[in-house]
Amino acid sequence: MDKNEIRRKVKALRVMLSELEKKNAAEEVFSRLEKTAAFLMADRILMYHSLPDELSTHAFLGKWANKKHFYLPRVNGVNLEILPYDESRLELGSFHIEEPTGNDLVDPSEIELIVVPAVAYDRKGNRLGRGKGFYDRLLQTTRATKIGVGYEFQLVDEVPVEPHDQGVDIVITQNATIVIKNGSL
Repeated sequence: MDKNEIRRKVKALRVMLSELEKKNAAEEVFSRLEKTAAFLMADRILMYHSLPDELSTHAFLGKWANKKHFYLPRVNGVNLEILPYDESRLELGSFHIEEPTGNDLVDPSEIELIVVPAVAYDRKGNRLGRGKGFYDRLLQTTRATKIGVGYEFQLVDEVPVEPHDQGVDIVITQNATIVIKNGSL
């Protein structure tokens, strides 16, 4: 399958999920994330503020916001900026995603763990994003552990890879935790 075929297939499967299935999947995935050494050891974590068709991060952010230092990305042109997460300082930004406001930018080198959204992943850690390359550009600039999270159907046999594509170290779905790079779990 090419990238567009994978995107269409995953989108069709996402639409069929009930609210209960979405909630249960998010709880299981983030429960698995909480058990990884990468999460337990990290204090400075870049998350994403989920869209309605993504695995929801909202409850997880609320649960851990007072225990870990969370950051969210904000689109600036073709790149992502990193700012501290503060639920009271979010506004609708690019692509109808709630983004942090303010000027207190954080250098990607300060982030220890990045929880990366994607349309699909494979067992080699390759990821397929929405096609704009925002996370590929960001992931090139950091040595942080990268964990991809998603529904089980977002784990596909093979993600087509181009030279600029950036993968993840661990993939977590509600049924599996797949460690690609040793030492990350």
